[in-house]
Amino acid sequence: MRSFRFVTHEENPPVPREKEERRNIDDDLNFGARRQVATITTWNGPIMWNGIFDANAYDKLHIQLRSSVALTVFAVGRYLDAYCKDFLTSAEKHFMPGLPVTYYVFTDSPEKVPQIELGPQRQLKVIKVKMYTRWQDISMMRMSMISNLIDSEIASNFSHIFCFDVDQVFEARFGSEALGDSVALLHAHYYKLTKDRFTYDRNNKSTAFMEAGDFYYHAAIFGGLCANVKNLTDACYLSIMEDKINDVEALWHDESHLNKYYWLNKPSKLLPPEYCWDYSISDRSDIEIVRLRWAPKHYDTLRANV
Repeated sequence: MRSFRFVTHEENPPVPREKEERRNIDDDLNFGARRQVATITTWNGPIMWNGIFDANAYDKLHIQLRSSVALTVFAVGRYLDAYCKDFLTSAEKHFMPGLPVTYYVFTDSPEKVPQIELGPQRQLKVIKVKMYTRWQDISMMRMSMISNLIDSEIASNFSHIFCFDVDQVFEARFGSEALGDSVALLHAHYYKLTKDRFTYDRNNKSTAFMEAGDFYYHAAIFGGLCANVKNLTDACYLSIMEDKINDVEALWHDESHLNKYYWLNKPSKLLPPEYCWDYSISDRSDIEIVRLRWAPKHYDTLRANV
C-alpha cells in the first residue's frame, strides 16, 4: 500500500519571519465569538465561522507570503451550459480577492467555456477531458486528473489549490482566511447531526468503509498546499481503482473516499457551511453569511445519459 506524507507549510517556508507570522495568525482567532457552534476541532484545527477571524489580517499575511491559488472545476456535459458562467463570474467577485488566481476548467467542450472579464493577476485555462458514460465516473476520475495537473503545472506555479464543484455560486467573500495546509468543508446537511447519522460508506468490502469519524465532509470543496492535495487525490484515486478491481463502488463515490482520507489524515482547517450553503435547509440559525451557495440541482435532466 502506498503511503502519503502530510506536508506542513513550515517544511517549505519563504523566510523564517513569515513562517513565524503564519504560525501565529491562527492563534489570534476569537474562538469564543460564536458560542453556539464548535469553532475548533479536538486536534486544534480551526473551524472558520464568520466572526472569529480578521479578514484583513489574513489578506495582509498572504500578500506578504506571495500566496497564489489554483482553482480547479469540472464542467462536463450539460453542467457546462447550466453552471459554468455563473460560477466563474461570481468567483471573480468573491474568490481570494487580492491574490493571484488561475481557474482551470476541465471540460469535454472547450469551445463552449464562457469568456469572462478577468481582473488583475487572474487567468483562465481550459483543459479538455474525456466524456464518461456515467456521471459517477466523471466524479471519481477527477481525482486522477487533478493529481496529474498538480504534477505537470500547478505545484511549480502556485502555493495553494482549491477544488470545486461547478454547480455553486459565490455570494460573498471566500478569501485568504480559507487557505491552509489541508482544508476540508463541513457538509451543510450533516454538520448538526450526531455522528451515528453521518452517511459514511458502511460496506466493509469498499476501501472507503468507515465505522466512525469526526465530521462528515462535503467533496464540493477541498484544498490546501499543493503537496497535500496531491496526496489526497492520489490516495482517493488508488482507493477508487482498488474498489473497481473488486467490483465495488463507494456509496457517495469520491466523497466517501475523501471522508475516509480525512479520517486518517486530519485536515488542518475546516470550513463551516457558511462556505457552501444549501438554501433548501430551513434552519439557518447558525449561518451569519452565505459565502457560496448551492445552485439549483436538476439531476433528472443534467445527469440523463451522461
